[in-house]
Amino acid sequence: MLRSSASTMFSDLDVEVKPDAPIGPMTWYGIGGSADLLVKPLTVDALATLVKRAARNQTLLRLYGQGANLLVNDEGVGGIVLSLDSPVFREISYNADGDVHTMRVMAGADLAKTLMDTTRRGLEGLSHLAGIPASIGGAIHMNAGGKFGSIGDHVKTVTCITSAGELVTYPAEELEFGYRQTNIPDPFIIAATFHVTLTDPIALRDRVKDIFAYKKSTQPLAEHSAGCTFKNPIDPETNERVPAGRLIDEAGLKGFSIGGATISTHHANFIVTDPSATATDVMQLLTEVQQRVFDHKGIKLEREVVIWQRNKEA
Repeated sequence: MLRSSASTMFSDLDVEVKPDAPIGPMTWYGIGGSADLLVKPLTVDALATLVKRAARNQTLLRLYGQGANLLVNDEGVGGIVLSLDSPVFREISYNADGDVHTMRVMAGADLAKTLMDTTRRGLEGLSHLAGIPASIGGAIHMNAGGKFGSIGDHVKTVTCITSAGELVTYPAEELEFGYRQTNIPDPFIIAATFHVTLTDPIALRDRVKDIFAYKKSTQPLAEHSAGCTFKNPIDPETNERVPAGRLIDEAGLKGFSIGGATISTHHANFIVTDPSATATDVMQLLTEVQQRVFDHKGIKLEREVVIWQRNKEA
């Protein structure tokens, strides 16, 4: 029904519409089903209008970024999947006022490419995110990061579209950037500004190289995975966060497989997939890991990977 009404919803908007879009293979897992409708707005106004109409029609909207921490169920997803891959949503601009430097990045910009651009310019602010795959909007939504810091450390403002289709900008002082989460109340991040510092570009490049080399030596970056599978939980005995990978390893699960999905032998908090894998394999493996870690240590692991299922919100 939604597909047949597409002309009514989109005919007057500046968007590109692709039915039965194979988004699962586009994710970093490289598996999963299709989206009934993949819609790429070409302007901010088109996106805002579409969000407003979807809310009025009670149509489920999902936002597809880089697919880096996403698993799409095998039967695909209904509703509308939005892609912010058009040029207007990938723009980056820089501003300098004396010694104060800032940059504005649209949500669809690739984090790795943005990092490389700032590194060439000698602007420090994102180097600690080397080796993390994400769009800027997706990285902010989950406050992506690791042992070297999180993206929220340098955020100045975040601009969103509300469910009513209105643009609103939040200063960082009104936001909370916690461990792999933020309190941003609106469903769609469209841009952010960052504090950046002018520094020696050669020294900055070396720092980025060092961080990336560390990631490459400790994580299975060359294989199909969605990055870290689970958040590092708090151990109730010590009230401190402990590495999820260590808990999974201690439960004897390194190398454990279901179908074409395997717990990496390189880093136990990564699930890697081979060409035979299905999304169902990964989902079953996620459940098995959670149960075994709970049985072994009494700690419930929380997924970092987002799962999309038909007609269900993530």
